[in-house]
Amino acid sequence: MSTSNTTVFMPSDFTLIGIPGLESVQCWIGIPFCVMYLMAMIGNSLLLIIIKSEHSLHQPMYIFLGMLGVTDIALSTSIVPKMLGIFWFHVTEIYFDSCLLQMWLIHTLQCTESGILLAMALDRYVAICYPLRHAAIFSHHLVTQIAAVVTLRAAILVAACLVLIKLRLQFYHTTVISHSYCEHMAIVKLAAENIRVNKIYGLFVAFTVAGLDIVLITLSYIQIFITVFRLPQQEARLKAFNTCVAHICVFLQFYSLGFFSFFAHRFGSHIPPYIHILFSSTYLLVPPFLNPLIYGAKTKQIRVHMVKIFCSKSLL
Repeated sequence: MSTSNTTVFMPSDFTLIGIPGLESVQCWIGIPFCVMYLMAMIGNSLLLIIIKSEHSLHQPMYIFLGMLGVTDIALSTSIVPKMLGIFWFHVTEIYFDSCLLQMWLIHTLQCTESGILLAMALDRYVAICYPLRHAAIFSHHLVTQIAAVVTLRAAILVAACLVLIKLRLQFYHTTVISHSYCEHMAIVKLAAENIRVNKIYGLFVAFTVAGLDIVLITLSYIQIFITVFRLPQQEARLKAFNTCVAHICVFLQFYSLGFFSFFAHRFGSHIPPYIHILFSSTYLLVPPFLNPLIYGAKTKQIRVHMVKIFCSKSLL
């Protein structure tokens, strides 16, 4: 690594400072983050155990839910250990390549989660609008193909962000990242070179993935609601609607927090940095924490099997 008065050439490492302006209380902020992480790990692991052990849950809806659980575990684990290392043990240094790897993991898993939510919405659309054809359409082969496409789409699109940073950005104003984890724009903004291409591609990925997924999810639920309200019996309408409540809750909390974080980082110059970083960290931790609770409370099949597990343990 060579340096000049104003720039650093090809830094070997970065420094993550955590939450700027709240350094004195970061040790306390780490406590709820740690609790959410542990709850996310326990909740999603329990969800996966139930789905895997119960043959009746080997259906597309629950397979997608299991994929969501795996993604949530991976997303939380890619962020929280390093974040707590910063908050509690002041381990702020991170190798340049490790930082890029964390960035790739975080954004790839975010895009994967968005794709899984789309797959779940399409599954509900077919199940409610074309119930007699659902089993034929959503075969295990198709579910496997969807899982592969969702994962590859995310990995390839985000990998290009990493390549653009490595190839285009060699000089940096500073190696200090005012964040608690390595995020695409947080790294790009440190560069002492033209970052226009990197910013445009970041927006392209965001709108290609989240924008397209949101449009398709919204259209799916509009069609679902039209079909549900046309059902003659109120009991049938309530039953059909209840199968979608958990998905809608997860969909709303994932994208609402995500878009606030995305636009605040790019256009919210008037927002204090600590507010943005707290929100962006919360955005990445709250969905993995809440998803098992939402599906456990709102999905009867999972709730029944969860009660069975705890009752059997209490009897022992």
